[in-house]
Amino acid sequence: MSDKPTAAPTFTVSDEDVALAQRVPRAAPEHLVDPPTSTAVAADPHEPEEHPMSPIVTRNPHDDGKEQGGGQSSGDPDQPGYDEQDTAPLLTEIDHVAIAVHDLGAAIDYSRDTCGAVVAHREVVDSDGVEEALLKVADSYIQLLTPTRDDSPVAKYLEKKGEGLHHIGYRVADCGVALDAVKAQGGRVIDEAPRPGSRGTTVAFVHPKTAFGTLIELVQE
Repeated sequence: MSDKPTAAPTFTVSDEDVALAQRVPRAAPEHLVDPPTSTAVAADPHEPEEHPMSPIVTRNPHDDGKEQGGGQSSGDPDQPGYDEQDTAPLLTEIDHVAIAVHDLGAAIDYSRDTCGAVVAHREVVDSDGVEEALLKVADSYIQLLTPTRDDSPVAKYLEKKGEGLHHIGYRVADCGVALDAVKAQGGRVIDEAPRPGSRGTTVAFVHPKTAFGTLIELVQE
């Protein structure tokens, strides 16, 4: 047996092997890798828990005053407390918007020349001391009002507030029923009972003091 040392084997590394080694990433040892972190935000114990919103249910306007659910009327027959008779709307359409003016002729000319609105009906209502001109707008009217005597309500309105919006008229199926409903809810009325209005209608006025500052006319055609 020879005592000569064995020569170490030699390896040849080509340029292609070096380029491949540079392109392929090597995984880092496990002990050098940071543990994964969670991106989830922890719940704040002081934050109130969210709950699904409860549905708005009907409040009967003629009940004992106790509100159900959110205290707002949804008109949904599937909700508790719904009563078709009590929640049926009394107002069917907007009949007219009344504007008090000093010069009825000038107001009519302005409406025609500016808006193309022409007079569909004109009448003097002696009981109210006014002359009116109705301008048709779809199924409703613009009612131009001017006083025919100094002691009429419209004359006093013009003297105190000047020209402008005077009242709004709502159509109802039965003026008496609608008026009683207003009074049953504590509303203040000007007419205690329905009376004849213009163009053959039956009307009654509701006082603005209990109608959020708006003079309301109930109109039954």
